[in-house]
Amino acid sequence: MNQLTLDLRTLYLANDDQGRNIWLIRHTPQTVDCERVGLIICDVWDHHWCRGAEIRLAEMLPRMQALICALRDHGGTIIHAPSDTMAHYADHPARRRVLALPTVEPPPDLAHDDPPLPVDASDEGCDTPGDETAYVWIQQHPDIAIDPQRDFVTDVGREVYNIVQARQIEQLLIMGVHTNMCVLHRSFAIKQMVRWGQPIALVRDLTDTMYNPARAPYVSHSTGTRLVVQYIEAHWCPTIHSRQILGE
Repeated sequence: MNQLTLDLRTLYLANDDQGRNIWLIRHTPQTVDCERVGLIICDVWDHHWCRGAEIRLAEMLPRMQALICALRDHGGTIIHAPSDTMAHYADHPARRRVLALPTVEPPPDLAHDDPPLPVDASDEGCDTPGDETAYVWIQQHPDIAIDPQRDFVTDVGREVYNIVQARQIEQLLIMGVHTNMCVLHRSFAIKQMVRWGQPIALVRDLTDTMYNPARAPYVSHSTGTRLVVQYIEAHWCPTIHSRQILGE
């Protein structure tokens, strides 16, 4: 059985030699059977109302697809989670596969601190002025292929938990958009999985934020994304880089 060695990166608060608080990086290697790894693709829609978000997603799509194929080919479980589009997939084998699974009741939520995010997205976080919020997505982006023989389609956290139990998944990974919104807050995403005690890690180079540099903390979009990734590493779960799976 193929094995995957992940370098799980987190941040922790420590003191320097002068006794001042500093954040340090911790790298934790973990080896897991590929057949015990699940990958959640969060809200990679065919369209987005924010033009800036669409531009950045287009840049990530080829590598996202490569990562999906690599993990699937080694026995990993692929979970497509394009929220608000389940009507489109009502008759898809990957959707029916989810609904056929036994229902397992998740455990009670674990208590977990929930500090505020480091970026202000109160304006919905779009960096291309003039774009107006709207539901413009119908399905997952067509550049992300769904294998009808092996994959799963859902946008419900409890259904993801059923998949985890049925497939005996020991390590979840998540990639997609947007880190400070859906990737953290969906019922199938980071916060809920952590509260259910499910090991999960963010693929940090295959995600984006909804952040407008005209808002606090008044940094570039890429820096805003990096700040949110660091927030996740400090407070919620580890991250990995896609090269750990793609073998680069």
